[in-house]
Parts: sequence; C-alpha cells; structure tokens
Amino acid sequence: MKGYPHVEEPEMELLKQGYALKGNWKKDFFKNDNPLVLELGCGMGEYSVALAEKYPEKNFLGIDIKGARMWQGAIESLEKGMKNVGFLRIRIDWIEKCFTENEVDEIWITFPDPQLKKRRGTKRLTHPNFLHRYNNIMKKEGQIHLKTDNQFLHGFTLGVITGENHILEDSTHDLYNSAEKRDHMEIKTHYEQIYLDKCLPITYLRFRLNY
Repeated sequence: MKGYPHVEEPEMELLKQGYALKGNWKKDFFKNDNPLVLELGCGMGEYSVALAEKYPEKNFLGIDIKGARMWQGAIESLEKGMKNVGFLRIRIDWIEKCFTENEVDEIWITFPDPQLKKRRGTKRLTHPNFLHRYNNIMKKEGQIHLKTDNQFLHGFTLGVITGENHILEDSTHDLYNSAEKRDHMEIKTHYEQIYLDKCLPITYLRFRLNY
C-alpha cells in the first residue's frame, strides 16, 4: 500500500522506510515537484485525503505513530486512485530523520493531544522544541496551521508565537462563527463534527517561523 507500512512491522523497520526517502519524497514517492504538505498526528487520515482532493496541485503526507488509525485514510485514497496523498508511520519527534532541509513546504496540525498536564508541556506539537524541528525541514516561508477544539492549546500556541517573534498570519477562537471565510472550512473530520454538534467552538491559526 503506497505510503502505508504494514501495522505489524517493527518500529525501526518503519523508520528505515522514512530514511530511504529523506530528501526525495517529491521525486521518488509522488513523482512530481509539487509542494509537500505534512499533516502531523493525522489520526484516521481523513483530513489528509480531503486536503489532497481540494488541492490536487500539492502533495500531502499524513504522519502518525498509530498505524491502525491511518488505515481508513489509506484505503480511501487507494480506492479513489489518488496519487497526491500518502501516509508515514513514525513518531513526530523523529521527523528530522525522514525529511531534509527545505523539503517541506507546509505543515498542518489538526486536533492534536493538548497535553494539558504541565509536565507534559514539551510534548505539545507547537512547543518550541517541535517548532525547531519543523524549522529544520521547512522552507523559509512555509506556513504552519493549527486547528483544534482546545482553547488552551490555541492560547498556548499564540503565546509561543509572540514570545519567539514568529509571524502570525491568521487566528480565530471560533472558526465557523468567524466573519472571515477560509477556503478550507468545508473540510471537517468525524470528531470535529462531533465537537460542532455539541456547540463547541473550533479554533484555527496560521503562522510562519522566524528563526
């Protein structure tokens, strides 16, 4: 299955597959030179598939450590014959082992675990520890998107952006009740729709790194 290692393979074997494509994802995996977009913590992969359908001029790679979660998105993309989406099973803190400098054009972080306990703060995917990793693989003007139902994580990320002088391009505490309409708003995951049905606001922000 393209981009989807078997869920029972040893963890290090999965990592080797990422090593093999480091620096060559566009050429050897997607067979084109289109922008490469990562979705980190992609879960079932439905958001990666929906983004790939909406933006056929870009390549999308969903990344998660839970292989069974990605099965649904991988199967859907194969059934639809999609060539611009794939999946990679690795830990996100291994990301520099699988991508090289300037290889990634854009990153989406969708509904990650907010890691609410203080001692887990460094595990948040928008913590400076992770932003430095992203900076090592992203193009200079690359955008990072965060979409979450967790107001704390949204606020935490805004604080990081301000504290480290990154460039905030867009932010809303209530995406679907915002006066501004974004071109990706029709894309919703299964769990996102559950949050919305419960009248929970979805937050969104977009920023660029300034290291």
